[in-house]
Amino acid sequence: MRLLGNLLGDTLKQQVGQALFEKVEQIRHLAKQTRDGNEQAKIQLDQVLSNLSEQELLPVARAFTQFLNFANIAEQYHRVRRRRDWQSREDAPAQAGSLQELIPRLLAANCTPDQLWQAALDLNVELVLTAHPTEISRRTLIQKYDDITECLQILDQQRLTMQEKQAVLERLKRQIIAAWHTDEIRSHKPTPVDEAKWGFTAIEQTLWFTIPQFMRELDAVIFQHTGQHLPLTHAPVRFASWMGGDRDGNPNVTHQVTQEVLLLSRWQAADLYWRDVDALRWDLSMEDCNAALREVVGEQSREPYRDILRTVRNRLEHTRNWLHAQIRGAGQRVDQGVNSGFSSAMSNSAPADNSAVYHDTDELLQPLLLCYDSLVDCNMQDVANGELLDLIRRVSCFGIELLKLDVRQESGRHREALNAITEYLKLGSYLEWDEAQRQQFLLQELNNPRPLLPHDLHVDQSHSGWSDNVQEVMATFDMLARQPHQSLGAYVISMAEYPSDVLAVMLLQKEAEIARPMRVVPLFETLKDLNNAASSLQQLLEIDWYKQAITSSDGQARQEAKQQAKQEIMIGYSDSAKDAGFLAANWAQYRAQEQLMQVAEQHGVQLTLFHGRGGSISRGGAPTYQALLSQPPGSVKGKIRVTEQGEMIRFKFGMQGIALRNLELYASATLEATLLPPPAAKPEWRALMDSMTKVSVATYRQTVRENPLFIQYLRTVTPELELQMLPLGSRPARRKVSGGIESLRAIPWVFAWTQVRLMLPAWLGTGRALRTALAEGQRCTIEDMNQHWPYFQTLLDMLEMVLVKADPAIAAYYESRLTQDPQLIELGKELRRRLDSATQTLLEVIDQPALLQHESVLKRSINVRTPYILPLHLLQAELMQRRREHDDNTFDHALMVTIAGIAAGLRNTG
Repeated sequence: MRLLGNLLGDTLKQQVGQALFEKVEQIRHLAKQTRDGNEQAKIQLDQVLSNLSEQELLPVARAFTQFLNFANIAEQYHRVRRRRDWQSREDAPAQAGSLQELIPRLLAANCTPDQLWQAALDLNVELVLTAHPTEISRRTLIQKYDDITECLQILDQQRLTMQEKQAVLERLKRQIIAAWHTDEIRSHKPTPVDEAKWGFTAIEQTLWFTIPQFMRELDAVIFQHTGQHLPLTHAPVRFASWMGGDRDGNPNVTHQVTQEVLLLSRWQAADLYWRDVDALRWDLSMEDCNAALREVVGEQSREPYRDILRTVRNRLEHTRNWLHAQIRGAGQRVDQGVNSGFSSAMSNSAPADNSAVYHDTDELLQPLLLCYDSLVDCNMQDVANGELLDLIRRVSCFGIELLKLDVRQESGRHREALNAITEYLKLGSYLEWDEAQRQQFLLQELNNPRPLLPHDLHVDQSHSGWSDNVQEVMATFDMLARQPHQSLGAYVISMAEYPSDVLAVMLLQKEAEIARPMRVVPLFETLKDLNNAASSLQQLLEIDWYKQAITSSDGQARQEAKQQAKQEIMIGYSDSAKDAGFLAANWAQYRAQEQLMQVAEQHGVQLTLFHGRGGSISRGGAPTYQALLSQPPGSVKGKIRVTEQGEMIRFKFGMQGIALRNLELYASATLEATLLPPPAAKPEWRALMDSMTKVSVATYRQTVRENPLFIQYLRTVTPELELQMLPLGSRPARRKVSGGIESLRAIPWVFAWTQVRLMLPAWLGTGRALRTALAEGQRCTIEDMNQHWPYFQTLLDMLEMVLVKADPAIAAYYESRLTQDPQLIELGKELRRRLDSATQTLLEVIDQPALLQHESVLKRSINVRTPYILPLHLLQAELMQRRREHDDNTFDHALMVTIAGIAAGLRNTG
């Protein structure tokens, strides 16, 4: 961190002059003194920032923002260094959370090698990348940051001569200068296609290389303890995406956009495989092969492996060209694609013939497996287990689609579409029917072999009189019917309330003639929906037709007793927390999972829980291992789906060493939760949680929904309104232009409070609930929960982490600069008083004199960052005041840089 900071200082002196460098240093030293309690320095710091000229505002904001970005790079690389250090110690204990640490512990807990082997075979973790707008860094800057990381790695890991070291330092300085001259802020909002390409970049630059390495480590440790290797095509971790498929509240995601993203995803996969196969051909120059391979290539072939791989490479090239033609033929704009080679690598030809195109993953796997078996048969297993095995594992993980695309849509859109259909058919108004009437109609049509609508209406809906929304819903399903089944993931229904919401999507898929329908996943996200989730599933599984439909998704052998019905349910974290507060939402999510499992077991259904978590505490954020082990016992069972959102994608998977660690954590935690699940909650624990959440939700809603000044305070003291001008993501910040808290999306809601360091969504109501429990004599129960219940331990740990990042003095500063309204000032004082009370209550509960008493690394990280974050907060308040007073957008760029800088400094912001 010191190295990068010094090079940034040199860059400032060289690029913007000694005077500005000295001004930045003055601000930094005053901020450091302010952090350490010097009141005079605080006053002086405020004066210096207030007196900055218009010309100084932006470079000062950028200087502190850049340092925080570099601090992130240094900390990320330090995690890689720590993992390497653990692995290099022969006699030291294994790193916590690693497979080497977990598996001996499982075996010591009476897990047999056979049980471990079976658990490894059943391991199924799917990480769903989403484009929720909390990633503030531009892709072009991220690439420069990656180069900086590579320089740190070379300096740290390689023995260099003085000349070599100097060359690396010069390269590092060039990248820092280049980053300084690159605007941090996008000039326009990314489109959904841009977001999808950003997701592809995470695969191409990191995960493509990490997956084979992860599989080698997993296979090695499983073999060490069971004596068996994992199957070649076993893929315990897979990836999906919402980017380009999530149309809930995002009018920019249309069926054309989803079509383009699906094609681009397949193109990227084909291009990556083409590169791998082309390189592999150079390695496999040997002549000996087994009879099976010889039969394919012919007796005259002197280089059988190269010959068969040439055919594979040619088919991949044909696949790329065909996909490009499909994109262009659909009239979609293709920029430079996901990398600089996109356009140049594509042929100008537009082949119509798709006979040589890869449409199925097994088509690509078969020749690779043939080569592998031949090498093993010819006593060249070491060669087989090199790059060829890595490629087989990539194909098994990513398939021909790269990322399976989920589609998400709000339940009301499907109801609106069905209402248009029933009115068109003169059957009445679907929207006016009750649930029983809707189910009767849906089941009748699902059982009816004839189409519901005439074919020409699907082709041309213009004469139907349907609204644009209805036409888009119908066009989306028609588009999905033309996609390869392997490209599609789940169809997620947000705001799902009734069984008819699920049946409606199934009928729309049938009407579109989707040959292998997407699995339909209801999303329960508000407090009410979470509380009713089990009842909704119970009603759904009592429908015989539905039970049969989910027993065999491909429509074959539905009556076979050996097949188990499968159901996926998504648990929402963001909207439930915005609706009811952190504690009530967290407990509702836990109880909903328990109740859903009970219903599924009662009906003999295999349940997969899909967790819609985010990086911030109020959106379910917690360390991966801790989060998975805090789930209800039996809720994992070797299989889980989790969203990775916004900036967390880069923090977890932007660096190969970090990505490897996080994949290992997911695998380890899932195995432990399956084989060594946490204890069930005691009755007295449940009773206390029920009692505390009643207090919490009442306090939260009284403040957020019932106080008439609350929304005004939010929009006055926080940059909630200014956030809407920041080109973060393709979705609007609000579902409606006007409206209160209910219209604001969960992400900017959290983001706004984080920017002013009040962190309100994560603690409001929770502190009072804990204080009430202590006052009612529940201290012994709370201590028991904290010592023996991982769920409650995680809850308190998350609360502690967010409270240590809260800063009432910074929140008060924003207030002092942005309002003179005595009522708003009084409300601010009350909120800060509650924040202080929540902190004191938590310290009493965990019996510690200060927060993070046992987390010295995190505490030091926050302490080091404070001199850089503090000036950005003060500067942001100054800019907001100037902008609002003068109604002048001159300050917008600098303001957006402060928003980005604070987000980078605090990290789990959204």
